[in-house]
Amino acid sequence: MSGLTTTQAIAGFLTPAAIFAILLALHVMLPAYRVEGYAHRNLGASLPQYRLNGLAVFLCALLVWSLGLTTAPLDWLWVVKWHAIAGATALSAVLTVWIVLRAPADGRGNLIQWLEGRSYNVQFGGHVDVKMFMYIFGGVYLALNAVSSAAYHFGQYGAASNVGLFLHSAMWVWFIADYFVFERVQLFTFDIFEERLGFKLIAGCIVVYPLLYPVALWGTAGLPAPDIDPSLNVVWLGGSAAVFLIGWMISRGANFQKYIYKRAPEQTFLGLIEPVTVTDGKRNLLCSGFWGASRHMNYFGEILEALGMAIALGHFTNFWAWIYFIYLTVFFISRERIDERRCAAKYGELWTRYREKVPYRLVPGVY
Repeated sequence: MSGLTTTQAIAGFLTPAAIFAILLALHVMLPAYRVEGYAHRNLGASLPQYRLNGLAVFLCALLVWSLGLTTAPLDWLWVVKWHAIAGATALSAVLTVWIVLRAPADGRGNLIQWLEGRSYNVQFGGHVDVKMFMYIFGGVYLALNAVSSAAYHFGQYGAASNVGLFLHSAMWVWFIADYFVFERVQLFTFDIFEERLGFKLIAGCIVVYPLLYPVALWGTAGLPAPDIDPSLNVVWLGGSAAVFLIGWMISRGANFQKYIYKRAPEQTFLGLIEPVTVTDGKRNLLCSGFWGASRHMNYFGEILEALGMAIALGHFTNFWAWIYFIYLTVFFISRERIDERRCAAKYGELWTRYREKVPYRLVPGVY
């Protein structure tokens, strides 16, 4: 955190708030399309309405930053990363107070209410859904951090730069672009209709997602290229890209299959996979295609993506390169256990029958 003047340190601290304000303005001003979401527990049978333009906001922000149209240098976000983490944490706390206090207290403990929130869904004026904008902010900011890290690395090493680091950064941009292309799918995920708006979700979108997910770049952008025989580049770079793309196909395919099923239960997925379910006569659980291979194939796909990104960096013995992969693996194993308990409580005997039909939790044939 040394090497910055007081003015630069303050600017770094305020950077997340500035990006938040700019992205919010873009989200409100840019054209959007309106869609129906999935029924929230607090809305009964009614369907919430959403205004989506994440892809437009993402492309506009990426273009402005990459062309150097701001007053900040391209590598600014890498240079001030630690100050930005502090600023993003403070911003999360302020937003949490504002969001939580808008809703009446409930019967849970005060700490739980602040951590998990009180409201499931908050919208303003038909223009901004808080959860969906949080995802826009986190995704765009993460992509900008990846671009900034690549710019810093190139500024340090020029022609001798680590090609794998550029590939790693491109994977992050692909990951975020894919999310925004399929932004509507997010409306049918667990976070949207089950998670409350508290510090956990808000800090997750403002601090963890954009600033801690790219932690491998924080630790390797300042390093020279790894000493790898150029003749092995096809194996190294091609292999990492293959692992990443396989993970992406699994994760995207699983999420998209469930999205299609929720919108059109009788429709064959991609014209190949028939929707097979277990049912109790009232509720149905999908158990074909990706969801017949394991109960959380989408999580498994994201773990493979993280593995491909770690390999791409080429610093195989550097712990920084593996932090995100390790974190995501531990996170999804624990998240899968939480999901398991919630689904068992929600579906009862139906969930028991589903587990018999789909015995693997995460990795088909293994776990």
